[in-house]
This record gives sequence, structure tokens and C-alpha cells, in this order.
Amino acid sequence: MTIDDLLDIESIKHLRALGSKHLDSGDLEALVDLYTEDAVCEFGPYGSWHGRDTFLANFAEAEAPFYKSGYFSNLHVITNHVVELTGPDTASGLVYLLDFVAGDMMREGGNPLYWLGVYDERYRRGDGEWRISKQSLNFVWPQRMLNDGFLEQHAPSSHLTRLTTEPFRA
Repeated sequence: MTIDDLLDIESIKHLRALGSKHLDSGDLEALVDLYTEDAVCEFGPYGSWHGRDTFLANFAEAEAPFYKSGYFSNLHVITNHVVELTGPDTASGLVYLLDFVAGDMMREGGNPLYWLGVYDERYRRGDGEWRISKQSLNFVWPQRMLNDGFLEQHAPSSHLTRLTTEPFRA
């Protein structure tokens, strides 16, 4: 791995951190600018979105109930970001999501944890800037909603076979 590779990886991680900041602060124009023109987002119960020109309205609709409690009342905490450079101007990544909510959208009993998930992403560099070209959110809690092929792509097949054929042992 070269210094340039590390700089590219860090640029992609910075891009994702900005995404959470822009989403939580309500700066949806800046958020949408982090995606390629032809980007695809797969967000489970929030739908599949095709093309950046649809993202502003879709993000506004999805976040409206959370914004009623004020900006930064919904915190999209991202962690465990693994980036793999797949070409000179392409990369893929996995990012864990811990979605915390304060205010009116908090879960029953005052639990601020709203979603746990894993983003499966593709990135592309154009005009010297990295952007998100595909973003698929796989929800793991409180409801398990995984996109087709997610486990097959990211979990070793030997583990998948064992999970379906052997009883769990603690």
C-alpha cells in the first residue's frame, strides 16, 4: 500500500463522515453532492433510489419525522469503515451504522438506539473528488433486512453452511 492509497482511503472515510454530518444537520444539498450523478441507494424500508436528482426529496421525506425534534436529534454514527481500492478511481467499502435518536422518534421505553446496520458501498472518483456511487444499507436490528447477496459476499461460505446446519453453541 502506498501513501497515495492511504490518502485515497482517508478521503473516502472523510466523505462518509461528512455524509453523517450533513444528514444530521439537515444540510441535504451538501449531502446529495457527495453522490455521483448516477448513484443508486438501497435503503430497505425507505426504498431504492436511482439517480442523484431524486435524492434531495427522498432524504427530506425520510428524515422529516426526525427533524421535527430539531437537527442533530438523529445521529448517524458510522464506524468500522473498511475501504478497498478496486481500481485507480474506484473503491468499495463496508461501514457500520449505529443510529441514535433523541426526541419524539425515540423508541418505547426511552431507548435512543433506532437502527443498527451495515452499509455496503461503492465509490468512484471523478474530477479529482471521491463520491458514493452505490450505497446499500443492510439493517440488522431491530428488524433484520439484508439486501440480496449481502451475506454471500461478505461472510465466508463455510460460516453460512455451519449457521444453517449446526446448532448454536455458546
